[in-house]
Amino acid sequence: MIPFNKPPVTGKELKYIEQAMNSNKLCGDGFFGLSCQKWFEEKFSANKTLLTPSCTHALELAALLIDIKPGDEVIMPSYTFVSSANPFVLRGAKIVFVDIRPDTMNIDEKLIESAITSKTIAIVPVHYAGVACEMDYIMDVASRHNLVVIEDAAQGVNSYYKGKALGTIGHFGAYSFHETKNYSSGGEGGLLLINDTKYKERAEIVREKGTNRSLFFRGMVDKYSWVDVGSSYLPSEIQAAYLWAQLEHFDEINEKRLEIWDKYHKAFKKLKDSGCIDLPIIPNNCTHNAHMFYLKLGNFEERQKLINHLKKNEILAVFHYIPLHSSDGGKCFSSMAGEDRYTTEHSEKLLRLPLFYNMKDTEVDKVISCVLSFFASSI
Repeated sequence: MIPFNKPPVTGKELKYIEQAMNSNKLCGDGFFGLSCQKWFEEKFSANKTLLTPSCTHALELAALLIDIKPGDEVIMPSYTFVSSANPFVLRGAKIVFVDIRPDTMNIDEKLIESAITSKTIAIVPVHYAGVACEMDYIMDVASRHNLVVIEDAAQGVNSYYKGKALGTIGHFGAYSFHETKNYSSGGEGGLLLINDTKYKERAEIVREKGTNRSLFFRGMVDKYSWVDVGSSYLPSEIQAAYLWAQLEHFDEINEKRLEIWDKYHKAFKKLKDSGCIDLPIIPNNCTHNAHMFYLKLGNFEERQKLINHLKKNEILAVFHYIPLHSSDGGKCFSSMAGEDRYTTEHSEKLLRLPLFYNMKDTEVDKVISCVLSFFASSI
């Protein structure tokens, strides 16, 4: 069976994990944790970064930093994972969903302003498949309405918008190092990018259970104590050690994924030209990271037939999110602003193909061959 995903392995993960275990600093912010944070700050010219146990935790940390309160409203697309919404729901906020653009599957930036009310606090653009939302437009709307922008760049590590790294454009950005992402920290893992300097010092405090522990370890206070609200958002050194092995092969991983993505795109272009499917669209101002490759079928039923066809040939392909506004939780904690013109329709057509760093050329060729055979009579 060709799996949908395999976590990336570069070869030094176990070596670095062993070093972390022998460092007497397993609780985090040791050599590997601090090195990873510095690496991201230098690589993407980020103001401040903090590793977290998951991307969900990074978003929770951002929600705490902007003091989300019961009754506040947060705008985001419905076509996203529940972790985009939960951090704000946990603080008592109401989620306001707007429709997506069918070309990129990202939030339709032109619908955001009409969803803003006196209760709106933040906008959470989600960079689907590592393809950037229209950030200049979104930042302009946020500036005019005095709103915070928190980029959910879980899928967007090493993707760019007009030359700027995703996650570095809004007031905050959040990365994921889950095992399904381009770069992993051994299961879960995340990073909060703090782009507005006024949040830097408090972010360290909230991340460390509301204490000024970081200041203590830098020798800036003679003892540390409880000074603010907070929680435990510090990942272990074992997670950071695994991630460090990935960062040493950062460009290599990216190039391999792009190679697979390009091979898929070239192979399936004739299906697109014949009207059998739609392919991902990358706007001219975006540089993507080949986080995923998807096809859009004609409808839900055709997608299921292709899933079954691939499964019979020992290939695991999967669809993605069920729109949050149609879920039980979404009905309790959110509302849809305006019309659901594209979100549900396009979510029911989208099928993700296997794509991972350690994928063999023979596996890629088999996926291509099986997809083409499914459409053979239609070309």
